[in-house]
Amino acid sequence: MTFSVAVAGASGYGGGELLRLLATHPEFEVRTVTAHSQAGERLRTVHPHLASYGDLVLDKTTPEALAGHDVVFLALPHGKSGALTAELPEGTLAVDAAADHRLEREQDWTDYYPGEWAGSWTYGMPELLLQDGSKQRRNLIDARRIAVPGCNVTAVTLALAPAIRAGLIGNEDISTVLAVGPSGAGKKASVSMLASELIGNAAPYNAYGGHRHNPEIRQNLRNASGQDVRLSFTPVLVPTARGILATCTASITEGVDLARVREVYEEAYGDETFIELMDDGAYPRTADVNGSNRTQIGFGIDERAGRLIVISALDNLGKGTAGAAIQSANIALGIEEAHSLPINGVAP
Repeated sequence: MTFSVAVAGASGYGGGELLRLLATHPEFEVRTVTAHSQAGERLRTVHPHLASYGDLVLDKTTPEALAGHDVVFLALPHGKSGALTAELPEGTLAVDAAADHRLEREQDWTDYYPGEWAGSWTYGMPELLLQDGSKQRRNLIDARRIAVPGCNVTAVTLALAPAIRAGLIGNEDISTVLAVGPSGAGKKASVSMLASELIGNAAPYNAYGGHRHNPEIRQNLRNASGQDVRLSFTPVLVPTARGILATCTASITEGVDLARVREVYEEAYGDETFIELMDDGAYPRTADVNGSNRTQIGFGIDERAGRLIVISALDNLGKGTAGAAIQSANIALGIEEAHSLPINGVAP
């Protein structure tokens, strides 16, 4: 069976990565691509690397352009997808890569985003470990409205969910610092994203608790453990186009050793196609996962500090956005979960 697909916001980095991955999907056929200011242009003018799409032209992003498709992927700015998806039939699978439908609590939205809360959709992180030991994957089966996680959120959540659920760490003293490539901020013009500002530089942004991914990470860790958590979250822009390296630390529970940590993580992720647990002493690297749907996770114990350290690496446009969207859509439609999702990265 072939599913007809529309991609809204196809001119951006996230939309472009969706199209790159969808190009090899055996059961998805991209029929419509839409944009805002670049509507009317050939897709290949905007994304010259997407050679297989030939002369496909970007339409205006309207409900009419998206109607009539089996699957609609939305890679729009935050706050823009709610009105569009409200006009899609209930049977259409809508997969939203923006934040509009990620948060379960209205107050979390109000604290971090402008505009009205649009409610929550089924959360698109299949590997998310839940309190009862199941995974979010089960909730995606037959879903027709899916909210794709934030890219930073995925890196931190996958790193810490097994540890907090198993009681390896406490919930009151969690610290995360992320090195992040600027493509995660989208394709819009910004002085802080200019090459002259980024090259040779590392710069924190939305630090001091102000980043919008903060409540989403806390939500995921709460769903994994049944406990509210206190989290310090500091993203740092670094001069690499893609990739996130998340270093997460927390006070370790007395008596927990490295063997127990590995046991917990192997139980959580040992059978996951897109999560790679590193050998003891090995470190994740963004260069090894860029271009893939894979997340690397390494861990160790700082005995002197009494802290568990978990480091994760992923491609923010891959597993952090487009890969998660397609993986979740595959599950929802009952087709092979790994279709069109590469395990291998791109090097150098």
